[in-house]
Amino acid sequence: MTKTLKDVTLSVLDLAPVLQGGTAKETFQRTVDLAQYAEELGYYRYWMAEHHNMPGIASSATAVLIGHVAGATNKIRVGSGGIMLPNHAPLVIAEQFGTLESLYPGRIDLGLGRAPGTDYQTSRALRRDEKGGAEFEGMVQELRSYFQPFNGVNVRAVPGEGLDIPIWLLGSSGFSARLAGELGLPFAFASHFAPENTLPALDIYRSSFTPSTVLDKPYVIVGANVIAADTDDEAKWLSTSQQQQFLELTRGTPGPLKPPIESLDSICMPHEKAAVERQLASSIVGSSETVKGRLEEFVLNTEADEVIVHSQIYDHHKRLKSFKIVKGVHEQ
Repeated sequence: MTKTLKDVTLSVLDLAPVLQGGTAKETFQRTVDLAQYAEELGYYRYWMAEHHNMPGIASSATAVLIGHVAGATNKIRVGSGGIMLPNHAPLVIAEQFGTLESLYPGRIDLGLGRAPGTDYQTSRALRRDEKGGAEFEGMVQELRSYFQPFNGVNVRAVPGEGLDIPIWLLGSSGFSARLAGELGLPFAFASHFAPENTLPALDIYRSSFTPSTVLDKPYVIVGANVIAADTDDEAKWLSTSQQQQFLELTRGTPGPLKPPIESLDSICMPHEKAAVERQLASSIVGSSETVKGRLEEFVLNTEADEVIVHSQIYDHHKRLKSFKIVKGVHEQ
């Protein structure tokens, strides 16, 4: 059966953007406000992601922020999209998320990635093992073992042991897609910044999927940059904040989220603009009518079970409005 937009679950990915001239404290206030609004609108889950040495992203202490958001909401699921597991000892993550699940039972998700979420020098500062990415599968299995009921082992995760915390594998290529399929785990793909790899990775996941005690069939979340406004022109203008942020990333000079500008052409070279457009190729920008059509097409192409919406908009109230428009077209 062909999936439509109404068939999918809708969730939120918040990278906790720090605005130009703003502070992390202000960012966290906006994050709580958005999470409460997303819950009110009926979004299913609210994820935050681990990044380091990024002046424009304040979610580096991801587990701490998850607890803050879960404590300020009532029913929306809250989790990581994701924790970069090779940056940490699996036991520490089991204890952190065991603590979160104990505080907010039935509401915590643990999404795992294998990238560092930062540059090489910062990876060294995190004491990340250079073999971490290659040993990701073993780390995932070790982490999962800590959530099993006590079986006489010497190392136990307290809290964590015996808790049912959903684990997701995240990816932007085929590696985690295959691993998620082989382990029978749900898979979330970062199509919001790796659009060219989306369909190949989803094919790998589905073709390698083995039923497990977790899932009897594949379950896919896809990320989508969505910027919605009253008109196409306004949405395109708002989207230039995200474009500027990606431009700075391509230059190796990440910075805070900047106000919109009239055009990216005035601040970059043609090859830089092409690189930004390539990374943001799957972005959905426009009025409610435009967004509905593009989202329908996105769901049709990916056959996703869930879309997690990411909206880097400088003006907080316009960001809230964007999420309202998206939820509105979802329910039409």
